[in-house]
Formats: sequence, C-alpha cells, structure tokens
Amino acid sequence: MRILIVEDDPILLDGLTVGLKLAGFTPDAVSSCADAEAALRASDYEAVVLDIMLPDGSGIDLLAQRRREHDATPILLLTARDQVADRIAGLNAGADDYLGKPFDLDELAARLRAIQRRGSGRASATLRWQGVVIDPATLSVSRDDLPINLTRREFTILRLLMERPGAVIGKPALEEAIYGWQEGVESNAVEVHIHNLRAKLGPGIVQTVRGIGYRVGGEQP
Repeated sequence: MRILIVEDDPILLDGLTVGLKLAGFTPDAVSSCADAEAALRASDYEAVVLDIMLPDGSGIDLLAQRRREHDATPILLLTARDQVADRIAGLNAGADDYLGKPFDLDELAARLRAIQRRGSGRASATLRWQGVVIDPATLSVSRDDLPINLTRREFTILRLLMERPGAVIGKPALEEAIYGWQEGVESNAVEVHIHNLRAKLGPGIVQTVRGIGYRVGGEQP
C-alpha cells in the first residue's frame, strides 16, 4: 500500500517509515504541510498518516483543504492532542480515523489497512481468487491451501490486482505503488515481478493485456 507519512519529529518519522515498510507498506515521508500538499498533488496514495501539529501549520487545516478540493484519499490523524474535542474536530474536518500518541505500530498498520479496505468497498480482510488467498495483515499468500512465499513488491502487485478482479492495471500505476521516492526503478522491474508471480502462483492467475497492463481474471466467481 503506497502511503504518505506527514510528521515533523525526525525520530518518529524515521521509525514510522521503517516500521510500516516492514509491515508491507510503501511509505513516502515529509515533515511539513507544504511538502505534504506537494506530495499529494504529485502522487496517488492509498492512505495518509497526518500529524496535527506541524511547523508551518495545522494538519487539520491541510485535511480540510484537501476535502474542499474533493480529495477522498483516506487520512488518519496521528497526534499527541487526544482529547475528545480534538478527535471530534479532526473527524468533522474529514479524517477517516484518529490515533493518539503514544501508539502501537501494529495498531496503526491495522487501522491503515481498515480505512483502505473501507475505501475500496471491501468487507473482508482477505482477498480470494481461484484458490488464491492473500491476507494483507500477515502478508501471507496461499493457493489451494498451500503457502506461497512472495516478496513485499510481489505481494503488493498481487494485492492490487486481486482488489479489482477483471480490471487492467497499467505498468506506471504498479510502479508507483511498489516504489517510493528514494527507490530507483529499473525499466523492466514490473515485468520481472509479474514473471516471478506467475512462476510461484502457477498458470491462469495473472494475465497480460498486451499494450495496456495486467489483471486477474474476469468477474469474481
């Protein structure tokens, strides 16, 4: 899941970036409202972790502005201001969730997966297609009850395809989902990941639509 983290504490920002990457996310990190605004205009994110107290303004003001511009990206507020009035103000401004500091990283990851799942209209935490089952919470994959070991990027590609069965996702969208700002992208990286997925999952799961992109099957059986 490609996410944006907006936090001005450098130690916490580094910890969030490393921890959420280990949990299967692809995080970009900024420390101000201005940088967050620029990032949100330049890239598509599946969720945002947003601190309220930032050096150049309020995260709530940034949130409200994004909602006025009809940006529906799920946003989780992360802040030391955890009074009931603060939570109400954040939620009324358009936040999808609110987590006070200090917090547990596993809970933050679970909340991010939950708001992303709600945003995509899914009720179940797991994804299933023709015997393939993936669980974003544990980064586990199986086919016909046999476990399959995928890399983080292979898992992300498979998750994106299985969230929209029948939809074709182009190479640029897959690249943006699996690589952050600081990571170089080789020209054939997506093709290599797709090749590895097919080798591990077996035939008939990941399909190529020549000149457009990749998909899994048609309508969900």
